[in-house]
Amino acid sequence: MREVPLIIVGIGGVGRMLLAQIISKRRLHAERYGVTLGVIAVCDSRSAVLELGQGINDANLEDVIELKAAGGSLDEHALGGREYAGLAELVTAVGRPGVIVVDLTATEHTIPGLLYSVEQGYRIVMANKRPLTATQEVYDRLTRAGVTVGGRQGEDGTDYKQLLPVRWETTVGAGLPVISTQQRLVASGDQVHRIAGAFSGTLGYVMAGLEEGRAFSAIVREAYDQGYTEPDPRDDLSGADVARKALILARGLGWSLEMSKVDVTPLYPAELDNLSVEEFLDALPALDSAWAEQVQAAQNEGAALRYVARIEDGQCVVGPAAVAKSSPLGNLSGTDNLIEFHSRWYSPTPLVIQGRGAGIEVTAAGVLSDIIELTTIRYR
Repeated sequence: MREVPLIIVGIGGVGRMLLAQIISKRRLHAERYGVTLGVIAVCDSRSAVLELGQGINDANLEDVIELKAAGGSLDEHALGGREYAGLAELVTAVGRPGVIVVDLTATEHTIPGLLYSVEQGYRIVMANKRPLTATQEVYDRLTRAGVTVGGRQGEDGTDYKQLLPVRWETTVGAGLPVISTQQRLVASGDQVHRIAGAFSGTLGYVMAGLEEGRAFSAIVREAYDQGYTEPDPRDDLSGADVARKALILARGLGWSLEMSKVDVTPLYPAELDNLSVEEFLDALPALDSAWAEQVQAAQNEGAALRYVARIEDGQCVVGPAAVAKSSPLGNLSGTDNLIEFHSRWYSPTPLVIQGRGAGIEVTAAGVLSDIIELTTIRYR
């Protein structure tokens, strides 16, 4: 039985669910893969709980889940929370050969620690989009890093390098196999010339409501009241999260592109940015007629209005767009995510991936799948 040490950073909803899934799937992992996942460090924004031997036992992991679900800090845990200045300090202190660093945060502050981890040859799993949408240099260092394979050299006499195992499947589409599908297309030599998709369940909900003839302001208010949006609905309606996903996919095609070059059209005007959340919601009825006109214009052309990311001809464009009703995007309804890969081999009918693209259960399961996949990779 191989023990695989984990450092898990970020114990929000996805982090807690991941811990629960690790505990509940121990028998499966042992019997099918011959591994046991040992959580040697679990960290929130303030402190970390460590157990460097066999890892934190399941009873203490369950205590972590309960503590964080109740809004507590890990420095209140029975094992004692250790303060740390950042991920780099933590990985320096507890990292060891074979460790997998799991980033479940939504911050750029983990970037130095992730870069240090790849320099040490550690494996990484990211649900955090921020490191992958930082500068192109950071993206390249994280995703194209290599480790020297002992004793092997290329024809030019330089040391042979093998790509460092790094996975980020859940950054686009949660548990949907979007990143891995793209990577397989690229690795096979297929030429992906266009990607189009709806990457936000919240914005899908808004677009579906508009298509039903409902007022934009009422849809957003309902989504906010039911907890479908972020605490500040502008975080969804700005399109920024969709833009990050589009940039990750564009870079996955080999493009060199910065976030500032992604063309993003939000669902509200910039003058509403400085309002409080309640003031923002109260101001939305002024936008209702304009949105109704956009929907009607699309319908007059036999099209449907969707919030779409398009990656094509060296450009990333994100915003509302009229799409053919007969297309996969035109047929999309509700909160599902959908992505179309148009390529040399998948043309004129694209390769389509559709399904639930958000939620802590499917996201945590996708992260766990990435972890298990990395445990099967051996350097040669």
